[in-house]
Amino acid sequence: MTDRWTWHGGGLRAAQVRFGTGDLPWIDLSTGINPHRWPMQVREFDWAALPDERDLQDLEAAAATHFGANPASVCAVPGTEIGLRLMDSLIAGPAYHCAPSYRTHGVMLSQSEPVTNPRLSDADGATLILANPNNPDGRLRGREELHDLIARRGRKGWLIVDEAFADTNPALSVADEVAEGRRLLIFRSFGKYFGLAGVRLGFVVGPPSFLAAVRQKLGAWPLSAAAIAIGTAAYRDRDWISKMRLRLTAEAVSLDTVLSEAGLRPIGACPLFRLVETDNAQALFETLAARAILTRPFIENPRWLRFGLPADENALVRLKEALVHG
Repeated sequence: MTDRWTWHGGGLRAAQVRFGTGDLPWIDLSTGINPHRWPMQVREFDWAALPDERDLQDLEAAAATHFGANPASVCAVPGTEIGLRLMDSLIAGPAYHCAPSYRTHGVMLSQSEPVTNPRLSDADGATLILANPNNPDGRLRGREELHDLIARRGRKGWLIVDEAFADTNPALSVADEVAEGRRLLIFRSFGKYFGLAGVRLGFVVGPPSFLAAVRQKLGAWPLSAAAIAIGTAAYRDRDWISKMRLRLTAEAVSLDTVLSEAGLRPIGACPLFRLVETDNAQALFETLAARAILTRPFIENPRWLRFGLPADENALVRLKEALVHG
């Protein structure tokens, strides 16, 4: 299987072409993006003017408060994908990436090699890239484990932690531990938790001296005025953020129930998605797609299928009926 939807979530148009649309509206469960987006309450901004550097600083300060990080250690980038790929020009030496995880982790550093969890000691003394929570299996790593991994990097390696889904549980983040002289880098995504992936906004959290090199690579005006205004307002909306964490946790429990009742065992602890492992994953993917429900299959493991959160009760009921009746 080499179709568009096997290498990244969100291949809805390709799926519509392949499986047809019929009378049913499609339900896209192929991503881990929050289906309840932040309501876009932003101040007016001037499309004709270049973004102001003070507004960018305000965004980074708002994000730092949300992450629990020092504002001097936060650098905004036009999407985490670009931030990750900038690292190849800034980090030298041997590197490893935990597998399975994000596809970008395997290509962001040219010398990177995959390493599975039981063999993480193979990466001692080198840069190690991992996600927490991990994707697609939702694995969580505690602070004690991360502290140990930082200590094992030595004087040349970095621990790079992709916290794209950490907004659902702020206790998971180690962004507050980033400091000058500590070889720890954090990447944060805006679009997943706030449901606004199209804004293309992310952050590198790292020692200020390292961020100086990142900013030099980015150049002037790295973000649009729209991304700056939306991100600043969203990170300051503490009430929405806290209520959304409770809502996502409750909806993940409902998804677990539906999957379990269909004889599937949900894997993972990230509220925005669940992984299932089954011998008929490909057939199940196609059965659901025939009912206009898109999930996320994986070439690297044909027994996996990932489910994002349904956006509402109607979508959850349609998923339940499709799983039970085929």
